[in-house]
Amino acid sequence: MFSPANSWRDYSRRLLREDFSAALVVSVLLIPQSLAYALLAGLPPQVGLYASLLPLLAYAFFGSSPVLGIGPVAVLALMISQALGALPAGVSPAEGALVLAVEVGLLMLLAAALRLDALASLLSVPVLHGFETGATLSIALSQLPPLLGSPGTAQLLQFEPTTTLFGVAALTLLVLARRSLSGQAARFAPLVILLLALGLAWGFEVQGRGVAVVGILPPLHLGLALPRLDGEIWSALLPHALLLALMAYVSSLVVAESLARRRGERVDARRELLGLGAANLVAGCSGAMPVASSFSRSVLMHDAGSRSRMTGVFVAVLMGLAAWLLAEPLAWLPKGVLAATILVAVLSGLRLQPYREAWRFSRPEALLMLLVTLTVLAWSLAAALALGVAGSIALLLQRTARPHVALIGRVPGTEHYRNVDRHQVECRADVLGLRIDESLVFTNARSLTDVVQLHVDHHPGTRRVVLLMSPVNSIDFSGLEALRELQTALQRQRVQLDLSEVKGPVLDRLRAGGWQQWFKGQVFLSHHQGMSGD
Repeated sequence: MFSPANSWRDYSRRLLREDFSAALVVSVLLIPQSLAYALLAGLPPQVGLYASLLPLLAYAFFGSSPVLGIGPVAVLALMISQALGALPAGVSPAEGALVLAVEVGLLMLLAAALRLDALASLLSVPVLHGFETGATLSIALSQLPPLLGSPGTAQLLQFEPTTTLFGVAALTLLVLARRSLSGQAARFAPLVILLLALGLAWGFEVQGRGVAVVGILPPLHLGLALPRLDGEIWSALLPHALLLALMAYVSSLVVAESLARRRGERVDARRELLGLGAANLVAGCSGAMPVASSFSRSVLMHDAGSRSRMTGVFVAVLMGLAAWLLAEPLAWLPKGVLAATILVAVLSGLRLQPYREAWRFSRPEALLMLLVTLTVLAWSLAAALALGVAGSIALLLQRTARPHVALIGRVPGTEHYRNVDRHQVECRADVLGLRIDESLVFTNARSLTDVVQLHVDHHPGTRRVVLLMSPVNSIDFSGLEALRELQTALQRQRVQLDLSEVKGPVLDRLRAGGWQQWFKGQVFLSHHQGMSGD
């Protein structure tokens, strides 16, 4: 449960005190969020509490980050809500959530067993930010009706005066607390506001005045059992589970790595898959919903001084006590107050600066980011994720489809060679020095001959071409065939092809491909030798 070097005997009282203190602070935030995110997913509120119990213990045992706040998450809650719309008739959302959690857990554990932690690269930073921004705005819009007591949608709002009063008052107090308070006061403010709303709702008996409240929570009962084994349900939810698993893993890994850099630690990507997979598997067998890490709770755990994954264990214990002791009072909590909690939580993370930065850096990536955001708002989360992955792959192929080959010359008085477009260099009229700036693989190999030929055409006196291969880290069979084709094309023009500074692994691959049988040029240890030799 700790780092390999630790044991229970090494876990000192000081660490216990710091972890328990951090857990207390995080639990204060997690209580209202657990209820709110369950309602956002279209599930009974107690499901959010259950998602904050045993799943945390599973992650603490298998995960690697000491500050990752596992539990219900706003973006995942919105994805769950859309996924549950695919349920067959007669299946309750709570039953569907259990199947969804188990499927997410099994997919993550399978990915960990197959060492597929590199799947995180499928979602680039622009796609991830565009998706999260779109989801944030979508969540905010979805909370306007419960905030105002409207039975309609965000496009056709109605007002229930008492509910609106509770919701807007809670929203105002939460925003003021976030802006004006700091330290422990800021952390405990949401719980104080929640308790104040509970007291007022109970004192004025608002349920009889048309105000929607959470309602009576059932007694704490985790219901340890397998979810419903129905092939129709499992097959209907599997595509959504794939997207949920990918989003949960990528977003959690980003948070874990970001906080690990602050602490001078490292995160094991495969163990994160194991930890999240185990947490979701346990969630599906304990009456909960799919879980992931929350950025706000994780940062709070870090700032509160969490030292080990025991913090998650203490959070689970405290949440269990809250579910046991507060079930009756929480029944009076107005749903408008929970909507205000969600609005403040999600909008606090809304950032538009990355759009401007991406536009300055790479307009295609900025457009992809914006397109993903608009797809979330206008269509669905699943379509936005699919578009983001496809768009990232398309941009990658566009960048790598034509290898960058630079004409290089010697820096005067040295043996260093640099790009002629960027430096004052010396070039030979009869020997053309070219540098291949990327690996030679199937995505770009077939363009190699065309790119080199353009340089040869601009230097008609060339009788030798020396390719500087030091940037080439790998070569596949397509790359091998591209070199053969290039040599053949140059031979027809009576131009010799030589290579320089070929890395050992690349040379091994060339030898394995039997290139000695057809390669007619020389391989030089340094590019300067290649340019000087005849």
